[in-house]
Amino acid sequence: MIEVGENGRTWLLSGLTSSYALRLTDDDELLHLHWGPRIAPADAEALAAEPLPAERSFESRLDGREEYPVEGGRRFVSPALSVRGAGVRGSEWRFSEAVIDGDELRLRFADDVHQLGVELVYRTRGVVIERFAVLRHEGPADAPELELLRADSATWTLPSREHWRLSQLHGRWAAESRLVRSEITYGEKVIGSRRGHTGHQHLPWVALDAEGATEERGDVYSCALAWSGSWRIGVSGLPDGSVQITGGSGHDDSGQALLAPGEELVTPVFAGLWSDGGFGGASRAWHAYQREHVIPDADVTRPVLYNSWEATRFDISEEQQRALAGRAAAMGVELFVVDDAWFGQRVSDRAGLGDWTPNPDRFPGGLKPLADDVHALGMRFGIWVEPEMVNPDSDLYRAHPDWVQHHPGRKRTEFRNQLVLNLAREDVQEYLWERLDALLASAPIDYVKWDFNRCFTDAGWPGERYPQRIWNAHVHALYGLVDRLRAAHPSVAFESCSGGGGRTDLGILSRTDQVWTSDNTDPLDRLTIQHGFSQLHPARVMAAWVTDSPNTQLNGRVSSLRFRFVSALAGVLGIGGDLTQWSASELAEAGEWVDLYKEIRPVVQLGDLYRLRPPSDALSAVQYVHGDETVVLAWLRAQSYGEQPPRVRLRGLDPAATYVCRSTGVVHRGAVLLHHGLRTGLRGDLDAAVFRFRRV
Repeated sequence: MIEVGENGRTWLLSGLTSSYALRLTDDDELLHLHWGPRIAPADAEALAAEPLPAERSFESRLDGREEYPVEGGRRFVSPALSVRGAGVRGSEWRFSEAVIDGDELRLRFADDVHQLGVELVYRTRGVVIERFAVLRHEGPADAPELELLRADSATWTLPSREHWRLSQLHGRWAAESRLVRSEITYGEKVIGSRRGHTGHQHLPWVALDAEGATEERGDVYSCALAWSGSWRIGVSGLPDGSVQITGGSGHDDSGQALLAPGEELVTPVFAGLWSDGGFGGASRAWHAYQREHVIPDADVTRPVLYNSWEATRFDISEEQQRALAGRAAAMGVELFVVDDAWFGQRVSDRAGLGDWTPNPDRFPGGLKPLADDVHALGMRFGIWVEPEMVNPDSDLYRAHPDWVQHHPGRKRTEFRNQLVLNLAREDVQEYLWERLDALLASAPIDYVKWDFNRCFTDAGWPGERYPQRIWNAHVHALYGLVDRLRAAHPSVAFESCSGGGGRTDLGILSRTDQVWTSDNTDPLDRLTIQHGFSQLHPARVMAAWVTDSPNTQLNGRVSSLRFRFVSALAGVLGIGGDLTQWSASELAEAGEWVDLYKEIRPVVQLGDLYRLRPPSDALSAVQYVHGDETVVLAWLRAQSYGEQPPRVRLRGLDPAATYVCRSTGVVHRGAVLLHHGLRTGLRGDLDAAVFRFRRV
């Protein structure tokens, strides 16, 4: 709901439990009023009537109060918008109009010197507010071009509090999504990526609390950026103690777009929410928002998959894949995925990327015979691709060496023996569309794992008049290509992968069905990764695999099949071990776990998530509640001699109701589970269990 003040210059956006208010002064200064619990229009008007502080020559009355600070004028904070044109830099705008269309508010301004139209858009999505900007060159055809040096999506202003604390997700390859909290000090803290993709190092999300919020109590303000390229979020502690969050695409102010008359740039969505339910309440709000407004077909549960990579690496054959498929089908797998090395001359990571046709020696009849056999076994069929990359040893590169990102006269940097295609080029886009469309039409393919295994290093575009636009244009081309493929092949599901979790954000999730959380499949390491991932994203998109023990991919840790499965049951279950080496008893046990997952899958993938105990504790646990069903997953890292693991206190139950444990038949009182907890019975090292309850 959007309400307008009597003078037409105060706006109040409200959801079920929260409100957001802003006002326009007589000097066309757009100021923030409120973000937090729901208020009435009279409250917003009272806030609007409060006088601004007196202005001094070394301080600005606007800093820390503006909705969208631009460069220039009486402000000194980092600008959300920086424009340069005809030798003039900065902005000075006047208000044009406000347009309300349902749950969307558009505030329009004009910079007469640059002839730039600025439109700030606010959209309510339950408790989430989506914000973005539209920047349009409104000059005549002969007007000079405008360079957008910085074009952030939004600036968020927090209420006056003491001792703000920042939560963020940091990491690296195979150690993504690690949660860390730190005090906000004076100055600006910047996180982001200058790598051309979202990055393993930071997820584009922050949460702030000021009064010691816990998992289930306290005010939490949280923001997330819907962008899959280079990005930046700055959290500023200003001299007067106020705090603002500014974010958008691009990591610095080196330039994002050159606008000719009539052209426009639409920034990515920067979404924000307030919750008084602590970090857990904020997470559940994010999860509900993504299931309702972001993720395609989010009400449909994802299948159990098997991926052949760890079993075969680059040494694959059609018969070998059939053998794995037979074992996978026998244990109840629903989707069989052939990973790398099915195409071109791909016998190692040194060749073949870019040549998206089946290797005739390995698949003489193409992929269709194998796909048909997989379907006959009752499973869907999927493949791995990495369309944005090319090996120098490939037919594509030999034909088009100019299609890669590069700078004239400079070396072409290789990582993993590959280069990055310049997806901003229309001929590259068309080539990939033709190859991938033909591939998906050549066989009954149901699923595509879309990988991205190296960062931008030589983001040059020889011959392009404004090569800097490659950073944003690549991402828009990626989005356009995936959207086009989904429209042409609506039954095909897509997974986002970037060496694990290197491209996980609201932007890519709006056009893919799940993400590969990390290349690290160790079940103990995964608990920490999954804990951080769940701060923003729901289990419905979090792919989690059971692989071999000892863990051959990374650390060699030995763990039971039970511990590996219970760890992976926390998201979208997958299996990635070498099934030809699993014993009959292991295959049988795995089949039992798969059957159990299918029963609890609606609760895990569609339910409300409660983080009961963090993985930093010896005993950790998560809980999912969906209707009358509750599932608890518990893991014991290690047990000291004579020490009993603590009880696990559940959440989200009705204290007056009774709940029956599905595995034991024991009836529990809701109040007892909430206040006294559940005995897990776990013992020793790396033990785990699943508990299922139904309200009676």
